[in-house]
Amino acid sequence: MVAKMLARTVAVSLTLVMVLELTACGTVFYPERKGAKSGSIDPIVAVADAIGLLFFFIPGVVAFAVDFNNGTIYLPHGKHSSLSPDEIKSVTPNGKLDKKALSELVAKKTGLAVNLNSSDLQVKSFSSPESMLTYLNSNGLTLASL
Repeated sequence: MVAKMLARTVAVSLTLVMVLELTACGTVFYPERKGAKSGSIDPIVAVADAIGLLFFFIPGVVAFAVDFNNGTIYLPHGKHSSLSPDEIKSVTPNGKLDKKALSELVAKKTGLAVNLNSSDLQVKSFSSPESMLTYLNSNGLTLASL
């Protein structure tokens, strides 16, 4: 009787552990990332999968394999948008920036209201995309957070 109960407990425990490990951490934490093909690896998911390696090697390897296969180990790519030549002309009539037109265009493209007359507004000029990324990184920002 006790042996039968112990065997059942072990079987249920192993099944639970295997189900949890086979789903993989990234798949559980971020199911919306399924389908990503490449990108930067999310350190949180990688560490969580690596913990599986410490306890049970095979389930840890399976967790990595599932996360890579599903694409859930990768950080999401930032969204971006650009202005067409017609849109640039519409916000720069006579060669000068029309703040109201630009505010309306940004609101239309992003769904976010932007007040270009705000005292908090900062305008920065960058010599290259790399200098802009350096500035953003030094201030704890990323393009995806904008």
